[in-house]
Amino acid sequence: MYGHGMPVSSKRRLIADALRHDIATGRFVAGSRLPGEHDLAERFSVSRGTVRAALSDLADEEYIATHGGVGSLVTFDGAALDPRAGWARSIAATGSDVETVLLRLERLDDAALAAEVGADGPAFVAVDRLRRVADGPPVSLERSRLPRLGALDRAVEQGLVGGSLTSTIAESGLVPAHAEQWVDVVPLDDRDAALLGRPVGTPFLHSRRVTRTRTGDFVECVDSLLAPDRFRLHMKFGSHS
Repeated sequence: MYGHGMPVSSKRRLIADALRHDIATGRFVAGSRLPGEHDLAERFSVSRGTVRAALSDLADEEYIATHGGVGSLVTFDGAALDPRAGWARSIAATGSDVETVLLRLERLDDAALAAEVGADGPAFVAVDRLRRVADGPPVSLERSRLPRLGALDRAVEQGLVGGSLTSTIAESGLVPAHAEQWVDVVPLDDRDAALLGRPVGTPFLHSRRVTRTRTGDFVECVDSLLAPDRFRLHMKFGSHS
C-alpha cells in the first residue's frame, strides 16, 4: 500500500493520518485497542519503528493512550475475573456456585470520601455485599460507595435493578471507563472477622478500586476484602496502544 521508496517521515504521517481517520469514523471506538505494531507494520508495509513513531504522534495529539503496564487482573481459583461484568457473574462463569448476600443498601454523607475521590458532593449510596461459594465460608466482603443519583438513589427504596449493582449503575446512566486499584494485605478486625467467619487477625487481601467515566466523573469506590486462599492478583506488563 505504501511503497518502500517513500521517505520515512511521509510514511509516518500517512500512517498517523489513516489511523486518525479510522478513529474519527468509528472503526476503532473509544476504549478499544488498536492492532499491534506487527499487524500495523504489515498493513502499511513499513517497519515497526515507523509504526511506533506514528503511534507516538497520535499519543502526543491525545488520539490514543499508550500504556507501559497492561494492567492487573484479580483471579479466583486461577481464573481471571472481569469486574466490569460484576464479580458475582464473573465468579459464576468459572463454574463456582456463588451466593451474594446484601448487607447494606442506604444513603450516607461522607465529605472526606468525596474529597478523596473527587466526587461532586458528599451524598453517596452505600452498598455492602458478602459473597460465599456453595456451602463454604464467605470468600469476599465488598463495600461500594456510589453517587446518589438516578437508579442508584432509587435503589434504596426499590432495590438493585435485577439484584445487580452493575445493572443499577448502567441504569443510572453512568458508563465506567477508567479505574485505579490498590491492593495490600490487612488483618481482619472483630467486625469483619465475624462477617467472614474467620478468626480475628486472619490476613486478607484488601483491594480498593475507584472507577470513573471516560470524562473523569466518579462512578464507584469499592473496598473489598478477599480470601487469599481463593483470590490472587495477577499482573501483566508490556506495551500496547
